[in-house]
Amino acid sequence: MREGMLNVNKQEQELTEQLSNCVFIPEVVATDKRGVLAELTDRLITDARIQLTDREAVLESLLEREAKMSTGMQYGVAIPHAKTDCVKELIGLIAISQKGVPFASLDGALSTIFVLTLSPHADTNSHIKFLAEISWKLSSRRVRDKLLEAKTSEAMLTVLCNDLHVL
Repeated sequence: MREGMLNVNKQEQELTEQLSNCVFIPEVVATDKRGVLAELTDRLITDARIQLTDREAVLESLLEREAKMSTGMQYGVAIPHAKTDCVKELIGLIAISQKGVPFASLDGALSTIFVLTLSPHADTNSHIKFLAEISWKLSSRRVRDKLLEAKTSEAMLTVLCNDLHVL
């Protein structure tokens, strides 16, 4: 029993660390899928997570991934992600659109919460682990609702890091 608790605490600590390294956008302006992906990419440039010279390559990677299968999930959550050697390690970004954006989601709902990840081709696991953990977190309606109420990057981080094990 104690070992299980240690594993949960370690997972919580790892997710908190990953989330603290994410970029947060409390309000996305774009109103379509391509626009959202471009806006999120541009924010990664602004926050010096990717180089301006890599903008088109990153955006193209995200669009190619979307062409294979939409990353619009359900309950308003979309998880655009791509592998690209424009990054050296996992980069995460979480953004909110109060109005919602059509993202070809599984349930047909507009996407309001975006979790974007970029990872290098050689990294086969970190994005899968992060997406699994954040998807589990966002499976809670309470967490999604609180995240949509957050008005600042700090508030978004607080929602996602508080009570990680109690949903």
